[in-house]
Amino acid sequence: MPKMKTRKSANKRFKKTASGKFKYKSQGTRHILTKKSPKRKRNLRHRVVVSKTETPRLKRMLPYAGS
Repeated sequence: MPKMKTRKSANKRFKKTASGKFKYKSQGTRHILTKKSPKRKRNLRHRVVVSKTETPRLKRMLPYAGS
């Protein structure tokens, strides 16, 4: 059986946590920041956890991601 291939685009965007969830950086933080409120920009700084429905799809895309 050959090795499964990792989706490189997903590998760059998602990291697996110790509990098996996936986290990613929020979108909307690169440019056009002047019209966004300070509160909105502050909340966009943090990593976000992927929803439970998307987790199985990411597990298929990242077969060797951590635990």
